[in-house]
Amino acid sequence: MKFTLSWLKDHLDTTASLDDILYALTDLGLEVEDVSNRAARLGAFTLARVTHAEQHPDADKLRVCRVQTDEGEKQIVCGAPNARAGITVVLAKPGDYVPGIDVTLGVGKIRGVESHGMMCSERELELSDEHNGIIELDGGEVGQKFTDWLAANRPSVVDPMIHIKITPNRPDALGVRGIARDLAARGLGTLKPLAAPQIRGAFPCPITVTIDPALKAKGCPLFTGRLIRGVKNGPSPAWLADRLTAIGLRPISTLVDITNYFTFALNRPLHVFDAAKVHGNLRVHPANGGEELLALDGKTYGLQAGMMVISDDKQPESLAGIMGGELSGCTADTVDVFLESAFWDPITIATTGRALKINSDARYRFERGVDPAFTLPGLDLATQMILDLCGGEASDLALDGAVPDTARAYRLNPARVISLVGMDIPEAEQRRTLEALGFTLDGDMATPPTWRPDVLGEADLVEEVARVASLTKLVGKPLTRGTAGVPKPILTPAQVRERGARRTLAALGYNECVTYSFIDHEAATLFGGGADAVRIDNPISSEMSHLRPDLLPGLLRAAARNQARGFADLALFEVGPAFDGGEPGEQHVQATGLLVGATAPRDPFASRRAVDVFDAKADAEAVLSALGAPARVQINRKVAAWWHPGRSGNIALGPNSLATFGEVHPKVLAAMGVKGPAVAFTILVANVPLPKVKTPTRPALTLRDLQAVDRDFAFVVDTSVEALTAINAATGADKVLIESVRLFDQFTGDKAEAQMGAGKKSIALTVRLQPVDKTLTEAEIEAVSAKIVDKVTKATGGTLRS
Repeated sequence: MKFTLSWLKDHLDTTASLDDILYALTDLGLEVEDVSNRAARLGAFTLARVTHAEQHPDADKLRVCRVQTDEGEKQIVCGAPNARAGITVVLAKPGDYVPGIDVTLGVGKIRGVESHGMMCSERELELSDEHNGIIELDGGEVGQKFTDWLAANRPSVVDPMIHIKITPNRPDALGVRGIARDLAARGLGTLKPLAAPQIRGAFPCPITVTIDPALKAKGCPLFTGRLIRGVKNGPSPAWLADRLTAIGLRPISTLVDITNYFTFALNRPLHVFDAAKVHGNLRVHPANGGEELLALDGKTYGLQAGMMVISDDKQPESLAGIMGGELSGCTADTVDVFLESAFWDPITIATTGRALKINSDARYRFERGVDPAFTLPGLDLATQMILDLCGGEASDLALDGAVPDTARAYRLNPARVISLVGMDIPEAEQRRTLEALGFTLDGDMATPPTWRPDVLGEADLVEEVARVASLTKLVGKPLTRGTAGVPKPILTPAQVRERGARRTLAALGYNECVTYSFIDHEAATLFGGGADAVRIDNPISSEMSHLRPDLLPGLLRAAARNQARGFADLALFEVGPAFDGGEPGEQHVQATGLLVGATAPRDPFASRRAVDVFDAKADAEAVLSALGAPARVQINRKVAAWWHPGRSGNIALGPNSLATFGEVHPKVLAAMGVKGPAVAFTILVANVPLPKVKTPTRPALTLRDLQAVDRDFAFVVDTSVEALTAINAATGADKVLIESVRLFDQFTGDKAEAQMGAGKKSIALTVRLQPVDKTLTEAEIEAVSAKIVDKVTKATGGTLRS
């Protein structure tokens, strides 16, 4: 949004300096992007007077002029057709930089005649596109700075131009008046009154307007207009042209410039039709599909079925709320004009504009929301300006529909505002702020103004009070001590667990990734997702079409990008949500780690090896331990399809799955562009049971004074028997004395089968017995050993190896 300082002062009565205004704008949330001042570029130019002009002796189109300057009389050769004696001109001297032609002047010879400077046109000074002649001023003294003359006669030209960034929730700030209202609420001046004139129609409007019933409920609740006949459409007056030029718009004609002026001044987009080119009446309706419209930008657009258009009795004349048509556009020959002011549904406008890839000032405002209640006053104000600048007489109003009801009210709780903002803002100041912003207060209920569609709850009232009061005035204060003792924890148990998982993974040497929650359909399908329930209706790109069902796709994509850049050994993790559906609550938090490549860099000690399933298992168990999972869990092979079926496992407590670990399936790696080996684990953080004793301290350390006893056992079993089966069986032989069971050796292959028989292998376990209250006797040790052998042989079908 661009505007000039003088334009702002049309709506704001203020004596504040430019610096104060710029600071207040950013502090109010209207961030200042840039401030430019053309006065600095025009500071070198002065006024001069042509005292004599005669034909150049060697050129028909050049004149040799004697020009009175502040440095005496100078000779200047000029080719402008209006160069003549007696006129006051703008002089550029040798050494001056002329911005419009990007030239620094010097003393030169033109067809053999010396020229000491240049008399400038408006285009050469970047005042307009006019270059048919030099500037003729109707006043001013020789030697006077041109910027001083402009400040007195055309202030918009030398005014600072302010460019602010508008957030999508502030459509009211897309008009100069909305910006002035915010500054007035801050206390930088007073908002000037704006009263719509009473336009009395001199005759019935010959063009009627109709809204299709299918659109009246939402697409176009209100469409108004009136005919103004007998207008004279020519160049705009200097003040209007200067305002538009200052913000980067090209003046076209008075009628068109008035509509542009209202778009930026009051956030009220309008459109003018040449009434002589309108066939019959106007109606707002959905396009049938297949129609074409030559728009004002010179492009022809094919309309899709359902797009909202304005048509006469013959053809479409305008893309509703986006851009008018060339066929009914106003020209210098326009005599009768139909002025339109309507309220358009933001979503409908945005959908059409995006489909046709049209960006216009009208679309930009309507899709964010304009003031519906200002539709008729805006029409009357624009009508009056046309009558003042172009003449003519206005008809009665043509209207269909009504102003939509946007009334709503929210409770203002002054104490809650103070609590949330952290500033002691008196209730009277809170109410004054809201009233200055246009809110209506009735007791403790605040009704937002019609130009603020973004205010949708009590929190928005707090935000309005806070930004006007300025959070820069917030003073840091220590928290007040509550009741004596240890304060209650701030984080919830779920937040504590997520933090614990993140810290543990980082301590294990993993690098954290933060990937998008959106992935492409192919990747989502690979990991059990891709259903319509999690498809994004309006995706950023085709690579972000679905909510992720798992964190692994994002980590694998990150690994592939790193491998493409020469980083082969990776340890990545992410803690975040994965989605089971598209409804609230249909998500769960995962802590996922990915290892790719090798465990260590190359060295002379052969310590480098490829990552394997046990690396993933060990890290998964470390994270589970940090989250408080019990030590004794079950491991099964109930894993999803994206895991290697023979090199993966599921850690569970009964039917409750805690984590999955293992190698990623080679087909998945190939589809994701990752060069293996790659192992990973996924922990379902919420499934880990909370500790039974909820204390902030660790449990007491229990140490045994009695000597532990280690016993080794080797069993001959079938090659299909898993070592975990033997470990679980041995662990259950005596739950009091047996402290741990570990696999320490496995003998497989051809040599093993040659010794023990075909299809056989040997697994060796070490069992630690920890006495509790007395030293174990040999008989007790042998009894426990016999139980271990019995349990393992029954569970595995094997025999004790001799």
